[in-house]
Amino acid sequence: MQLIQQILFILLVTVAVWIFSKKARFISRNISLGQKEDLKDNAAARWRNMALMALGQKRMFDKPFVGLLHLAVYAGFIIINIEILEIVLDGIFGTHRLFAPFLGGGYSFIINFFEILAFLVLASCVVFLLRRSITKVHRLTMTELNGWPKSDANYILIFEIVLMSLFLLMNASDKALQIKNYGHYGEVQTASFWVSGFITPFLAGFDTNTLVAIERTAWWLHIAGIFVFLNYLPYSKHLHILLAFPNTYFVRLKPQGKMVNMPEIQQEVLYAMDPSVVPAEGGEHKKFGAKDVTDLSWKSLLDAYTCTECGRCTEACPASQTGKKLSPRKIMMDTRDRLEVVGTSLDANKTAIDDGKTLLHDYITTEELWACTSCQACVQVCPVLIDPLHIINSLRRYLALEESNQPQEWNGMYSNIENNFAPWKFSPDDRGNWAQELNEKSAQ
Repeated sequence: MQLIQQILFILLVTVAVWIFSKKARFISRNISLGQKEDLKDNAAARWRNMALMALGQKRMFDKPFVGLLHLAVYAGFIIINIEILEIVLDGIFGTHRLFAPFLGGGYSFIINFFEILAFLVLASCVVFLLRRSITKVHRLTMTELNGWPKSDANYILIFEIVLMSLFLLMNASDKALQIKNYGHYGEVQTASFWVSGFITPFLAGFDTNTLVAIERTAWWLHIAGIFVFLNYLPYSKHLHILLAFPNTYFVRLKPQGKMVNMPEIQQEVLYAMDPSVVPAEGGEHKKFGAKDVTDLSWKSLLDAYTCTECGRCTEACPASQTGKKLSPRKIMMDTRDRLEVVGTSLDANKTAIDDGKTLLHDYITTEELWACTSCQACVQVCPVLIDPLHIINSLRRYLALEESNQPQEWNGMYSNIENNFAPWKFSPDDRGNWAQELNEKSAQ
């Protein structure tokens, strides 16, 4: 029977890792479809960003209460899962609490520390569920979250509550078997567990066979749940648990809001200002801006997969606050959705197929894009340093330069700049007249 359990466990681990790695390769390939962008400079600043933002949760504490709850869930869940190593080894070798003999009294302390974290994770997830379902925080109930996004957030919270409950039940039933000195459970005596110890007395009346069944069921469901959770992550917004680290490392370090000039356009402007600067000839026309996800930088695609859908960007957006259609969160969600479609099509057809749709127009409308004020509020508040404005500006650049599709008020300004080298409808020869009039008045 023990051998059968070991074989089943090894199969479970193998299948779970294979499925996860397959999806991970799919996401990695999708991100690589983006345009090249060199983000390897200043490694020290990048490591600091990753330590403060991804590991230290710095921007989460802009809202202290939520920041503490999120830290409990994030740190607690990650640290508790260190015990997966022992569970995996126990499952492969057919042992029970393999590390206990080597760690002595320290083992009980570690498990008790994990239990406290498990309780904090459980309690925090309950509070988050209440915030979403009862108090209905506005940014968590907006229409763009209807359907799968809303369900996804609830599923993951419920899943974590179940996993932490199984962990505590497993320890409680294990301790009950230790007290009865039953089999190999009695061979590993641990100190009283600080949290599951409150559950153990309720199990004291069960016979050993029932306790073993409870312990084994909790053990199997806990580890199987961990592997299910692992494979659920790539399909969920909670992928940020993993991608927050590379995303904060590869953040753009240039001054916030600075746009990258296109040499082709600069050359034309210089020629307009000074006809002696002859534009270089030859070369193919380079597409200006982005129309679909493959025109965006790979970093923008990584941003899309990293988005936590927390809505802080939309909450801070002045356009959104004043009733405009723009939602930076939706921009990121639409980009990720479109990238998934493109990647799936690429896998199915082994080559890029034009499905007649693009990120611009079919997913994100011009009304959304032109509502943006470029104020950088969305970038400033993002907990994992996502830059929705970079995507917005890339799409707007395409609208303006490739489709001549911009607000009507801009056309006059463009014409004036082209003809008069300034946004105003005055001849360059008359530009200094206002100063001349001042000089005349001062001379009188």
